[in-house]
Amino acid sequence: MIGADPLFQCEDEHADETPAYVVLPNLVDEETASRLAETFKALSDATRVRILAALRQTELCVGDLARCLNMEQSAVSHQLRLLRQLRLVRARRQGRHVYYALDDEHIHDLFLQGLDHVQHG
Repeated sequence: MIGADPLFQCEDEHADETPAYVVLPNLVDEETASRLAETFKALSDATRVRILAALRQTELCVGDLARCLNMEQSAVSHQLRLLRQLRLVRARRQGRHVYYALDDEHIHDLFLQGLDHVQHG
């Protein structure tokens, strides 16, 4: 039980306030924290994770994604719209087709880090 462990108890008065002063300059501001939370919220949906997994390999159009995921194109389009708004994927038009890809290497790395974490022991 955490509350019973003296290492996890905090006094109102601290003799040394240094730890708080070390953290404060690097603390994430509210707006950044909110944007990051929205990114992680987007990743909390298995369908969106599967879309990112497919796009990690190559860019695909909505039809190809729908076939890969065994879903309706309208459902995939809906998820892609959210992923685009959050800058997790980007779109490229070629003729009548729109191809989707991961927005950048950060998203690729974030996906791989998360995958590695869940597959680890």
